[in-house]
Amino acid sequence: MALVGLDSVYVAPVTKDDSTGVTYGTPVKIANAIDAKITPSVDTQSIFADDSVAEIISVFSQVDVEFTIAELSNATYKLLLGKTANSEGVIIDSAADIAPYFALGFRAKKSNGSYRYVWLYKGKFELVEESFQTQADKADYQTQPIKGTFVKRQNDGKWRARVDADDTGIAAGAITGWFSAVYNKA
Repeated sequence: MALVGLDSVYVAPVTKDDSTGVTYGTPVKIANAIDAKITPSVDTQSIFADDSVAEIISVFSQVDVEFTIAELSNATYKLLLGKTANSEGVIIDSAADIAPYFALGFRAKKSNGSYRYVWLYKGKFELVEESFQTQADKADYQTQPIKGTFVKRQNDGKWRARVDADDTGIAAGAITGWFSAVYNKA
């Protein structure tokens, strides 16, 4: 089935990721999504022996994420990039700001009306290019991008949970509450 839609973009703070386990904060919806691009990076090397490829080794590196949203609110900007506001509510960007780790969840509608559900387990978002344009004689909207880099979890090396609602063998309740907590079962 083809993917024909995208909605329900959520983030949840990574509150712990170490040898003792992984925990997440409560997911919050961040924006109305327009499009998304998920690009895993895998380093693949071939080992040659006896004049041919004897082995292929692939190592997962990271996942680059790009979303276009209708509007990046100041509240979401502060949340995703670790920004703070002064006593008058004005956000002052600092080179010392550190973006926290988040899980990223969303769903994509399939052409048969079912959905694909996804959680990327651990990543940071980054500043992106902003562009502005004067209003002319016709309406011309300006969308805003969000970029992030996601990595495997320190605890167990996992980087994504993914399920299609119409897959066979899905346990009852596996998708129920998908956005109320990060899916985090072995």
